[in-house]
Amino acid sequence: MSKAAELAKWGEVSTNGQVSGRRNIIINGAMNVAQRSTSVTGIGAATGYFTCDRWLIETASSAGRLTMTQTADGPVGFANCLKLDCTTADTSIAAGEFLELQQKFEGQDLQSIGKGVAGAKEITVSFYVKANAAFTFGVELVDADNGRQITKLYDTTTDWVRHKLTFPADVDDGSSPFDDDNASSLGLLFWLHAGATYTGGTLNTTAWADNTNANRVAGIDSFYSSTDNNFFITGVQLEVGSAATPFEHRSFGEELALCQRYYQNSFLAGNVPGVSTSVLDVIHLLSWGDGNVSGYPFQGGSMRAAPAVVLRPQASVTTGKVNSNGTDRAAVASSIGTKQVSFILVTSGTGNAYNRFTWVADAEL
Repeated sequence: MSKAAELAKWGEVSTNGQVSGRRNIIINGAMNVAQRSTSVTGIGAATGYFTCDRWLIETASSAGRLTMTQTADGPVGFANCLKLDCTTADTSIAAGEFLELQQKFEGQDLQSIGKGVAGAKEITVSFYVKANAAFTFGVELVDADNGRQITKLYDTTTDWVRHKLTFPADVDDGSSPFDDDNASSLGLLFWLHAGATYTGGTLNTTAWADNTNANRVAGIDSFYSSTDNNFFITGVQLEVGSAATPFEHRSFGEELALCQRYYQNSFLAGNVPGVSTSVLDVIHLLSWGDGNVSGYPFQGGSMRAAPAVVLRPQASVTTGKVNSNGTDRAAVASSIGTKQVSFILVTSGTGNAYNRFTWVADAEL
């Protein structure tokens, strides 16, 4: 095939949105997977993962609060989006306040970028966003290994708009590549609110630089300016290179397996830990007495690291117990690895007993 024919074919494929190969470094960019919950209220007092998998709310000091929801209001081609709805305003912004929607990446998944050395590549971030009004918000890339960052601003409208932001290559002196390991090396931060500590300087937008907090998001508006405010986002893609290609859709099963490397549970997606009484949500293990060990493999292959595991008896929010023949009895997770966990019954009844419980395993960055 001639070069002209190859280029023509590329144009056809791009137009049809069928670019092949794993391009998107983002996990759950279409907001399809929500193992923890589909809606959580009162967010803003603490950092955490609340609804759509892999999407962290990071916050500090603000009196503002929001509801976070996986909702079916995406643009054409997207069944879901992530909605943030301001429920408590904060118009008196202290210097150290901030609100971010963030995803973190393992260094070993970023080596194709070649950051910090000759031949380093550009990074392009694209996403669909809308809001209740016109706002200016910031997208920041943070090199967690070397304390470097760069930010781009974008504007919202009341309609879905796909933004495409290309960040320059970071060709440093060879001292700032991403670590080749399973720890957090890069953060993609959507800034929605910040005080003077982060907005009081000059926005760093043209080249990677050593982090100076005041220069991180100068010029952004505040999501917490009114309880009328809402923010919708989906189709988030981070890829190597200077062009935004069509969003890479993966099957739900593929996306779920990628998410389960960081978080998984034993119950049905969307159910709240310790609340459901469905037999489909409960693990049943036969025990013969104190100290009995039962192994259980994690789903979707290996988790990122040995996770924190929390046990709950059937239909209870109490932790560290299982329900054995109608009685809650102490149990612990033991010998936790990246592929499986063992459960030890500390106190049991006499004779054989089915122990009913749910668990969650968390190995988030």
